Amino acid sequence: MSQDSVKHEIGQFYDQVGWQLEQEGFYQNARYEDLRPVSAEYIHNCHMRVKDHLAAAGDYLLDGGSGPVQYDEYLTYSEDYRYRVCMDLSLVALQEARKRLGEKGIYINADIANLPFRSDVFDGIVSLHTIHHVPIEEKVRVYQGLYRCLKPGRTMVTVDGWADVPLAGAMNFFMRVANRLRRWTGKEAPKMPTDVPADQNSTPSNAHAKTPVGTYVLKTSAKWFHSVMKGKFPYQIRVWRSVSVKFLRSVIQPEWGGRFWLKVLYRLEEWFPRYFGENGQYPLIIIKKKSLSSSKE
Repeated sequence: MSQDSVKHEIGQFYDQVGWQLEQEGFYQNARYEDLRPVSAEYIHNCHMRVKDHLAAAGDYLLDGGSGPVQYDEYLTYSEDYRYRVCMDLSLVALQEARKRLGEKGIYINADIANLPFRSDVFDGIVSLHTIHHVPIEEKVRVYQGLYRCLKPGRTMVTVDGWADVPLAGAMNFFMRVANRLRRWTGKEAPKMPTDVPADQNSTPSNAHAKTPVGTYVLKTSAKWFHSVMKGKFPYQIRVWRSVSVKFLRSVIQPEWGGRFWLKVLYRLEEWFPRYFGENGQYPLIIIKKKSLSSSKE
């Protein structure tokens, strides 16, 4: 499939499926998150890790692949900026983002691999769960383009998922234990209204469903990232969230002290952010552009 075909498929999916509101009041895309109360504090704290690395205020914050800016935490990233520039392939995403941001937003239908902005213009940049939709041959260009548009001395943050997860073995072990406990106690895992098949590229078995639940995704690994990005710009890999949604839904249950164990996990992530960023499920990649004064030295 050509790059243009991939991008057309992605935009069409989010227009027709991903950014459609469902009866629970969530976008279809929220099926891929754990929205239960037992996980709420942990999920919130992970979202707020993004803000910790951005400049507190500025004129323009670029949200590359903004979607509808669907979670309340996302809104806080730009609350002290003059404008949030929402850029997305999906027109529906931008229409929904306008409902959330109104006149504080600038809405641009564009491709993150071909940014229509001049250099050194943004006081901060975020790109959340977007670059994994980009074909492998364009991923380096995406990062270089975002870096080009960032003001000197400012920071950009991206969040995506790894395909190669060294901690997957440990997660799978705990999921197997959780499944055995359910068999012994006769309790089933709670049925989530947002559950989907594990394969995002599969088609729902529901005979009435006529649209796919996922679209093109190509995730990489920390090893791959280091191999292609080293020397191109300064970066750090830290943790956004170390465990998968599948792990949360399987292992973290209220009756098993789920909130407590997530507090423990969050504290471990805070103590060892690099380890969990490189070996866990979702990395936080922080890129700070050198200031003009330091580049002259």
